[in-house]
This record gives sequence, C-alpha cells and structure tokens, in this order.
Amino acid sequence: MTETSNPRATAAGTLIALGIVYGDIGTSPLYTVRGVFEGRAVSEAVVLGTVSAVIWTLTLLTTIKYVLIAMRADNNGEGGILSLYALLQRLNYKYLYLPAIVGAAALLADGVITPPISVSSAIEGLRILRPELETVPIVIVILLGLFTIQQFGTAIIGKLFGPVMLVFFTMLAVLGVQFLVKDFSILRAFNPYYALHMLASEPGGFWLLGSIFLCSTGAEALYADMGHVGRPNIYVSWGFVKICLVLNYLGQGAWLLQHLGQPLGDRNPFFAMIPAWGLLPAIGLCTLATIIASQALISGSFTLIIEALRLNFWPKVKILYPTDLRGQAYVPSLNWLLCAGCVGVVLYFRESSNMEAAYGLAITFTMLMTTVLLAFYLHLRQVSFIWIALLVLVYFAIEGSFLAANLRKFPEGGYVSVLMSLLLLAVMVSWIQGARLRDSFIKYVPLADWLPLLKKLSADESVAKYATHLVYLTDSADPAQVERGVVHSIFQKSPKRADVYYLIHVITTDEPYTKEYHVDMVLPDDLVRIEFKLGFRVDHAINYMFRQVVTDLVKAKEIDITSRYNSLREKDVVGDFQFVLLNRTLPYAQSLSAWQRLVARLAGSLRWLGVTQQESFGLDNSSVTFENIPLLVPERPELVLTRV
Repeated sequence: MTETSNPRATAAGTLIALGIVYGDIGTSPLYTVRGVFEGRAVSEAVVLGTVSAVIWTLTLLTTIKYVLIAMRADNNGEGGILSLYALLQRLNYKYLYLPAIVGAAALLADGVITPPISVSSAIEGLRILRPELETVPIVIVILLGLFTIQQFGTAIIGKLFGPVMLVFFTMLAVLGVQFLVKDFSILRAFNPYYALHMLASEPGGFWLLGSIFLCSTGAEALYADMGHVGRPNIYVSWGFVKICLVLNYLGQGAWLLQHLGQPLGDRNPFFAMIPAWGLLPAIGLCTLATIIASQALISGSFTLIIEALRLNFWPKVKILYPTDLRGQAYVPSLNWLLCAGCVGVVLYFRESSNMEAAYGLAITFTMLMTTVLLAFYLHLRQVSFIWIALLVLVYFAIEGSFLAANLRKFPEGGYVSVLMSLLLLAVMVSWIQGARLRDSFIKYVPLADWLPLLKKLSADESVAKYATHLVYLTDSADPAQVERGVVHSIFQKSPKRADVYYLIHVITTDEPYTKEYHVDMVLPDDLVRIEFKLGFRVDHAINYMFRQVVTDLVKAKEIDITSRYNSLREKDVVGDFQFVLLNRTLPYAQSLSAWQRLVARLAGSLRWLGVTQQESFGLDNSSVTFENIPLLVPERPELVLTRV
C-alpha cells in the first residue's frame, strides 16, 4: 500500500499538494502575459483574446486532459509519462517506447529552463525599485543554493512549501480582483470567440500562442507529481489554484485595458498591479514561489530518472535517500547536470524575456506524446474508438497549434531546449539499444543439468575452497534457467568450491514501494535461490537485504552459516560471504554489423554517467570479485590452422 492509496482528500494532503504540485503552473502569471505584449502595443482585441486563450488553455489542457483524463491512468498511484508507458507494456507494441522516451527527454530538458526563467522573473521585479540592478548573479546564487541543499533532503523546508504557496495563490487572487472590479468588461474573455477571433484576425495573432502556451507548462508536472500527493488531493486543490490563476489573468487583462494603445516597454503587468508599498514583500513571496517551483521540478526529474532506470531507459546511476520521508530520493549525477544546465541557461540568456524563446517548445512534444500514450491506454481499457479518435483529434489540433507557434521560437532560443532534448533522447536510445544488444547475446542453460556437478564440487576437498558462501547475481527470471556465464565462472574459470551457493534475482515492480522476497532451496545445504521483488522507489541495497534474508533462514533452521573450519566452528564464527559480479564484455566486436558496433560503442561510452554494479546493488562493503565474461565468442573459420 502506498501513501497515495487513501481514496479521500484531506486538509493536510491538499495543503501539501499546493506546495508540491503547482509551483510551475502557479508562477506562470509572472511571465505569460508579458511575453504576449513584448514589442506590441496594447489593443483590446489582443487583451481579450489573450485572456480568453489562457482561460480555455487551462480548461482544455490542464483541467480536462490532465486532471480529469490522464490522472485516471495511474500506475499504482504513480503518474507521469513513463508510469503511463509502464501500464501499456502488456500491449507489447514494438515501438511504443518511442513516444515515452521522446516525452521524457523533452520533460527533462524543460527542467533545465524552468528554474532559471521562474527565478529570473521574480528577481527582475526588483528593477521597479532599482532599474540598474544586475540580476544574473542573484539568480545564480539562488540556483546554486537550491541544488546544493538537495543532497541533504528537503523534508524540513518541504513542510513550509504548502503554506507559502497558499499565501502566494491568495496574493494572485487578491491582485487580480482589485483590478477586475475596476473593469468588469474583461469578463467577456470567458467567451472563446475572442480567442478564436484574435488567432484568425489579428496580424500575427497565431504566433502569440507561443507565449500563451506558457500558462500551462506545469500541467505535465502536475500529472507526474500525482504519486507524491494522491489524485483526490489534486482534485480539490486544483479547483482553488485554477480560480486564483484565472482571477489574476483577468486582473492583468483589466490592467491592460486601462493602457490601450501604449507599448509595455520594460513593464510587467503582474508587478505593475502591485501597489508600491507591497512590492518588496510581493517580490520576496514570488521568489519563494519560484524556488518551490524549481524544487518541485527537480524532485520530479529525480522521479522520472528512477522510473527510467526501472524500465532500463537510462544508465544505472547512484540513488540516495537523504531523509526518512518516503519516496524522497536524490540522484547526484542528475542534480549536478541540471545545475550546470540551469547556470548555463542564465549566463547565455541573462534575461527571463530571452529565456521565453527557449521555454515551452520542448514541453509541447511531451504533451503530444502523452496524448499518443493516452490513446493506447483508452484502447487498453476498451473505450470506444469514437471517443479515442475524438481525444486524438481535439488534442492534436490544440497541442499541434501550440507546437507550430512555438517552432517560431526555434531560431530565437528554442533550439537550446530542442538540442538538450535530442541529447537526452540520444542517451536513452543508445542505452536501450545497447541493453537489447547485450541481452541478445546472453545465453541461458537449464540449471538442473548442472546441479549434480555442483553438489560434487561443493564436497570435493581436492579443490581449494574459494568461499564458505558464494553469491551470484542472475538476470534469469526463470528459476529453472541460469546464465551460461555463471556456470562458466563456477566450473571452468578457476573452479570455485563453496559450502553454499546463492543465486540472487532482483525484480523491480511497477508498484513503487514493494519489499518482498521469495526463497527456493534448490539444493538443501548447497544451492539457494533468492528472488527480491522491490518497488521502483525502493533503495536496492541488496547487501543489507541479503543479510536480512540469511538471518531469517538461519532462524528457520533452513541453512547453517557457521564457518566450516573446525577451529572457527567451535567458536560459532560466521563463515565468509563472497560476491562474484560478472562483467559482460564484447571482445569480438569486429564480428558485429556496423550498426551493432555503433550501438555497443555508444552504450559503452555512457557508463561514465552511471555507477558500477557493485554500487548500484549496495555491495560497497561486501567482499566482491569481478570477472569478465565474453558475451560473444563467434566461429572464426578463417583462423582454422593446419598442422604441418
């Protein structure tokens, strides 16, 4: 049972949801409307059209697609594009993983843009008081501090997120209402006619969708964060959040209607609505909100990588759990890669207005890929083809329009997010293809064929004892099969005599917090097979878990771990445990096709991103032996020799 299994919303859960889920979408009023009117004089048609488009984008994309449809496609309470793909694996479509990894790569790339643009937008509000202020150093210091504290966990400051965001959203609503009451004519924006009229009639109106889309960039993160807070809490909190957002956008529209015909220049409608006496507190609150938005996105990126690891879409990387808060993880390699990317974005673009060109393009691909996977999910649930076709047509039209409008940003900075997405996608594709290539060369043999010889070897005192307890990790999901490499290691590559042999197989489950094991006494007193079933958010500390299992077996008197040496056995000294890790190599790569050699090289070059098998299974403090096992030993008829 997960934390999110409670079917009812609670006040505490709703408050936590405010702090975790809505940072990205909540800070969008800081820059969305400003982006529309940058370099453009204020006109009534564009004001009404912009606010109308924002309202209906929040309704159609965020409310209907993500809150009402996508969040129904949860994987044991977990959301996000990779969790959605995990649900669809049973369909067994050969290329279904492609939209999943395209969407995941784009979402990670968006994670490099969101913190800089959010924090910069808030800090730049200080220029109303000090126009000469250089904001870049301040933004970089905040980002460096944010990424540095990840290694210590965010359990303590996380408790403050909910109340801070509650105050922030309340401020959004109050600011909007104070201008809305001055001009109720802005309420016409609820009519979608004004959005459609602006797109069809206003010169360059269609391209404004590139900026308007920024109001919904947090929708995908909302879906991905479902596992942290639960669907019912999101249902309740989203109603409050949407009302606050809509009120603020209406207020910005009302403020703009008071400035018709004027260019905005350096003014931001959001900060312009704030009275002078409240500017500093408001900027401080906005800065806290953008830090929370960045924190939520960083945590979401960690979750995404953990899910990618379970699906074998990413090189094995070290995952740490810095606090006791369930599910909170820290991925050091990703943390510092994101940090470097965020700092680079700030130094390259310098102004949040420049960052808008890079922002939004990547996430439209994620939304489109989610739509594709949702169509397959509805097919899996046997929904009528008519409804599936309607979903695809409507959201391909909406998201396709946003994508087309965002493509205009490509030469202005959109290429940055696209290049980052392609780089991350290349990592995933290379790793997936490399893993498939390696798996295709792994040979399995019937375990039963080798059991008699194993029993004899264990009792053969003419062979020097290698270890009292000898442990191998096996990839074989079938208990009746074992890798030929394991057999080769035990019997042929310096025969390894032990009193008890262990085969350990680890299954990562779709359920995030599973912690189960099963023991099969294949040969009593000689061979034990242990199968761990671990959730994808559980730390795979096999060394620690193995000790627990052995302790349970000793208590049940199923095995005896006392040393077999007489002098030590008299004192009840525990025998030694030795792990053997097999490093599968491709020493005969010249026999592969050109494509296979390329895949093998790319996958091999990615190992620097990850950790060793010893680290990934928590065997750092164990006695470990490494052995190279060739995956491919091809026939070489051209090298057959003739004796003379």
